[in-house]
Amino acid sequence: MPETAAAIAARVEAFVREVVVPYERDPRLGAHGPSDALVHELREKARAAGVMTPHIFADGSHLDQRDTATVLKASGLSPLGPVAVNTMAPDEGNMYLLGKVGSPEQKARFLAPLVSGEARSAFFMTEPADEGGAGSDPSMMQTTCRQDGNHWVINGRKAFITGADGAKVGIVMAKSEATDGTGGACMFLVDLPDPAIRIERVLDTIDSSMPGGHAIIAIDNLRVPADQMLGASGEGFKYAQVRLSPARLSHCMRWWGAASRAHEIATAYACKRQAFGKLLVDHEGVGFMLAENLIDLKQAELMIDWCADVLDTGALGTVESSMAKVAVSEALMRVADRCVQVMGGQGVSGDTIVEQVFREIRAFRIYDGPTEVHKWSLAKKIKRDTLARA
Repeated sequence: MPETAAAIAARVEAFVREVVVPYERDPRLGAHGPSDALVHELREKARAAGVMTPHIFADGSHLDQRDTATVLKASGLSPLGPVAVNTMAPDEGNMYLLGKVGSPEQKARFLAPLVSGEARSAFFMTEPADEGGAGSDPSMMQTTCRQDGNHWVINGRKAFITGADGAKVGIVMAKSEATDGTGGACMFLVDLPDPAIRIERVLDTIDSSMPGGHAIIAIDNLRVPADQMLGASGEGFKYAQVRLSPARLSHCMRWWGAASRAHEIATAYACKRQAFGKLLVDHEGVGFMLAENLIDLKQAELMIDWCADVLDTGALGTVESSMAKVAVSEALMRVADRCVQVMGGQGVSGDTIVEQVFREIRAFRIYDGPTEVHKWSLAKKIKRDTLARA
């Protein structure tokens, strides 16, 4: 590596604090995320500063997960930081998956523009709940694909597809019902936009940091060349597992940075605001909340590093990432909630990013698997392991 992860993270942090933070009140920030014009402007500045996609190098090599954590936590110090330096979801997870599974031709065509920050991507897996489609349980997938000569034809509907509006690269997950042993989940790389992939609407959601928002999608007779299948037919769930744990953990990394910044803002407020004859921080009710924040932030940081170490052994880390997702998202929610409470009226206003961090982390408790689904999965493992020992 040309420099250590700590040095990369230091440059990313300086860029986020000095260049990105002033954009946090930019009028191009909307309910469905920053506009493409704003994304382009921020990324031009990131390129000039040498911090574009800082965890992936020119030769395609990738920082290990522990070092990625160091860099992504720095990028998350502003909700706009991951957008600016190209460490945001879903692109970060999609780049990781393409790097692991994509063919050389697929990497040149689809991965290169993502790494350069010239294109955004979307991952089409989740489906509408009111139609019984796949959500936290991907085995319920209803989107289908069938082979037609040297093409595959895909039909279905998708929901909560982050960044689909404005994306140039798509990874579409569908189910083949082939009876020759190749049936099952498949993944396809597609160029966007495509007339066969129609955005029905972009949802109004509690979070607002991701470009393009979260869309409901209809896929009508999408024809994809066979050489744009990612990996092998029927192996889609296997590839999803390759992507799942690192992408889940990278969410934890980025939002740790945001919660840390919210804590900085709340602490500064408590150390200058007077009430009842003394600084807020000198009131135990406030000081104790800030102390609890420090504890939760440190425990979350240690959980991230522990899970990263497991992934760096080459293990899938499914169990460990579930544990980390629950522990970190719940801890950061407590941190964000306390920051709002400490700041009172200021905390619920848009004058600082504290209220946005609260909203974003509240959504994070659901995205990439709700807390309850992860606990249920862990409980099944406890039962399975216990019965195996009996």
